[in-house]
Amino acid sequence: MILLHGGPATPGYMKPVAMKLAKHFRVLEPFQRRGSAEALTVARHVQDLQEIIVKYCGGDKPLLAGHSWGAMLALAYAAGYPDSVGALAVISCGSFDPASRKRLEAVYDERMDEAFRQHIEELEEKYPNPNVRLAIRGGLYQRLDSVDLVKSENCLCRCDAAAHEQTWNDMLRLQAAGVYPQAFTTIQAPVLMLHGDDDPHPGPMIRDCLKPYLPQLEYHAWGRCGHYPWLEKAARKDFYTKLIHWLRG
Repeated sequence: MILLHGGPATPGYMKPVAMKLAKHFRVLEPFQRRGSAEALTVARHVQDLQEIIVKYCGGDKPLLAGHSWGAMLALAYAAGYPDSVGALAVISCGSFDPASRKRLEAVYDERMDEAFRQHIEELEEKYPNPNVRLAIRGGLYQRLDSVDLVKSENCLCRCDAAAHEQTWNDMLRLQAAGVYPQAFTTIQAPVLMLHGDDDPHPGPMIRDCLKPYLPQLEYHAWGRCGHYPWLEKAARKDFYTKLIHWLRG
């Protein structure tokens, strides 16, 4: 199986999930392409993933599991290569429509206090390196994304702010052009969507946006669970049980 990190361009933090799943599957955890002079696109990420699958999967159809942006990439890949995927698990999936993003921003706004807002405003001055700033910002927002997390090792590797911005801007462009989620009608594989009820990314709205194009989509959510279900005290055990059982099936 192939495990896809989110961000975009924030690799490494999925290590605990990879280690757990490696007890049951052969797991590949590719770190997605970094930024360069040529602007990154969703198509480039999809092609990179196809090259990895051709090289390492020996003609087998891998299982794909992606978190956040990685879930979106998994869906984009499966739409482009529908005959190359065995099954898809989309964890805390990102948004595919303006209404879901508007709700996300509203929830963030509700959860911020003035101290948090002040800290965010000071990031550019305190951290002039945009890659460092992206990592710090992600750590801060994890507080808004979560309910009650277990203590865990920080496995985040070097972030890439340029790759993050280029990739996300291209995804927004493709959504505005009507490419996604409409292209997902070509996906033939089973799809499981796992989400936390307390994730600021509105699970039911994202599900309902995807469902017309993915009628086979199954949805499972947990209470007292945010954007990182494998770290949430109330959900982590059942998260692994559900994910592994479904993928084995």
